[in-house]
Amino acid sequence: MGIVLYNTEKRRKEPLEPRVPGRVGIYVCGVTVYDHCHIGHARVMVVFDVIVRHLRASGLEVKYVRNFTDIDDKIIRRANEQGIGWKALTEEYIDAFHEEMDALGVARADVEPKATDHLDEMTDLIEKLEAKGLAYPSGGDVLYSVDRFEGYGRLSGKNLDDLQAGSRVEVDREKKNPLDFVLWKGAKPDEPKWPSPWGEGRPGWHIECSAMSCKYLGESFDIHGGGLDLIFPHHENEIAQTEGATGHHWVRHWMHNGFVNVVSETGEAEKMSKSLGNFMTIKDLRNNFSGETLRLFILNSHYRSPLDFSQTLLKAAQSGLNRLYTALQGAKEVLGSLPEAQPDLQQSDRGGPFEGEVKRFWKAMDDDFNTPQALAVLFEVVKRLNRLMADGQGSEHQEELRVGVGVLRGLGMTLGLAGQEPEAHFTGGSDPDGGEGSDDASEGDGGLSNSDVDALVEARSAARKARNWAEGDRIRDQLKELGITVLDGKDGSSWRRS
Repeated sequence: MGIVLYNTEKRRKEPLEPRVPGRVGIYVCGVTVYDHCHIGHARVMVVFDVIVRHLRASGLEVKYVRNFTDIDDKIIRRANEQGIGWKALTEEYIDAFHEEMDALGVARADVEPKATDHLDEMTDLIEKLEAKGLAYPSGGDVLYSVDRFEGYGRLSGKNLDDLQAGSRVEVDREKKNPLDFVLWKGAKPDEPKWPSPWGEGRPGWHIECSAMSCKYLGESFDIHGGGLDLIFPHHENEIAQTEGATGHHWVRHWMHNGFVNVVSETGEAEKMSKSLGNFMTIKDLRNNFSGETLRLFILNSHYRSPLDFSQTLLKAAQSGLNRLYTALQGAKEVLGSLPEAQPDLQQSDRGGPFEGEVKRFWKAMDDDFNTPQALAVLFEVVKRLNRLMADGQGSEHQEELRVGVGVLRGLGMTLGLAGQEPEAHFTGGSDPDGGEGSDDASEGDGGLSNSDVDALVEARSAARKARNWAEGDRIRDQLKELGITVLDGKDGSSWRRS
């Protein structure tokens, strides 16, 4: 059947149909570089990194473009607060972004354009809009006239009349319509500025992505992605600008990942945001968790679902990652060295005795990039490897064990997991609680310490409290495979080793 994905614009799953057979162009809205990235940013980057990995593993040629917004009100304000130039500030945080993404295993995009390097493309686009009557100068700015674009609101499902009726009475007098948005901002004192046909100034936010995506992917391309919060107004405005200028359909498939919710000690969940002050930066989280742990945590939820964030759930992800590497470590002891990953496991005739797992993995990923199901398959492989070794058959069935390790590492490549040598993982400080090397680990349980088990049981309780029954059952089954029984009572859940 091939890859199917959920198209936000169509509100349904549909087959991926590239404009050019065998080639995919994908554009993802990047970060505004004035601060360190938080876990919400990490989710966007990890999600689309995995999507690109799977597209390439499926034999498609991918051109991936992800931008930097390097001029913005927030950037100017932060630079002034720190007493440095805006360019020095943005370069500092672009470097920080790359360092943080490297830790998460997020590969560089093929093209990473900066907004300020594409001012000519932006002014050209604005001039086209002005010539078509879709843009007008006002008070030193240039504004987009939304009521001149037929179909405004189709991505978000918002009705233009309703939006107008719900807008504030005290509107900007320079606007013909309160929903009109800025394409070019007239220069203000002590702010960065560039020349343009309308006088000195700087670009509006929305025009940046339209100009950069068209330059590198053409006036029509395959996938445009970003966080759910960008659907309106950012992506809606991008459509109006780009299609208004070109006169034809712009993006075939729109993809958006869900919000990150912070789960409190009482089990309450609220959206993570800087305005609420409840966000955690990747830099801070890496003091206690490895980048690969954060990556596994993100992939434990389907990209379109809300991602619940808590220390307990992070520790559960940490334990799961340790389990992957414990299996690899055991296999290395039996085999003497780890076999190379099998990178072409999308073919149905690959995987040998693990062909069933390979097929299930690819079925999950082809179905709208279902990483929770794909991860479940990885742990099925781990379970089989552990059984081979626990039964004392490792030396008798070394070839099956060798194939299984290659499958585990090969499938892990698509998710960006299990790519290290086990020793590097366990000596890298990825488990602050001691984890696999702890003295309270027991034989036959995959090396889980009591604190690891506690974290998993707490994660199961949190999932059940959030009515995420599937995740609760998955954790229970994972523990059962490791010889650990969860006991549910009126005072909560406890556990015992079998």
